[in-house]
Amino acid sequence: MPTLPPHAPCPCGSERPYDACCGPWHIGLVSGVHAPTPEALMRSRYSAYVVGLIDYLLATWQPSTSTGELDLPPVKWLGLDVRHAETTGDAGLVEFVARCRVGGRAQRVHEKG
Repeated sequence: MPTLPPHAPCPCGSERPYDACCGPWHIGLVSGVHAPTPEALMRSRYSAYVVGLIDYLLATWQPSTSTGELDLPPVKWLGLDVRHAETTGDAGLVEFVARCRVGGRAQRVHEKG
């Protein structure tokens, strides 16, 4: 389970405590509690990468693109910037930039989806 204290700032950058932001989605997945919006899901997945929740990442991965397994290399996650999020019915679009450091080199992941 998460290695963050419940009242620690959420890694997703929402400025809310972890236990009031991504924590409930991480803990609730086993009982069928899911992130309510595409943005919440994306933020919770980023936070899951930060704290190393492989089971959560696999369970929330788009089935058509999932390999069914995941090995997390040593990555220092530096921050998340949600540039745009919209929801229409049960679908949505989120554009974000996640920043990290791998092997001492800064990298950015910029996705729209």
